[in-house]
Amino acid sequence: MFIDASILFQIAGIGIIVALIHTILKQMGKEEIAQFATLIGFIIVLIIVINGISDLFQQIKSVFLF
Repeated sequence: MFIDASILFQIAGIGIIVALIHTILKQMGKEEIAQFATLIGFIIVLIIVINGISDLFQQIKSVFLF
């Protein structure tokens, strides 16, 4: 089964960017904004994962329904 690696790289890239933003904001003393940025990053990754799972279920549905 072919796994699209670009989705994994997108998620990893978002994680690295969010971690950098979180670290910078936390060192500046803006911990609330840092947590909000982390939450936004988590929501973006969650949307990407949900879209991937939706595509997977559509493919499974097309296999079993001919």
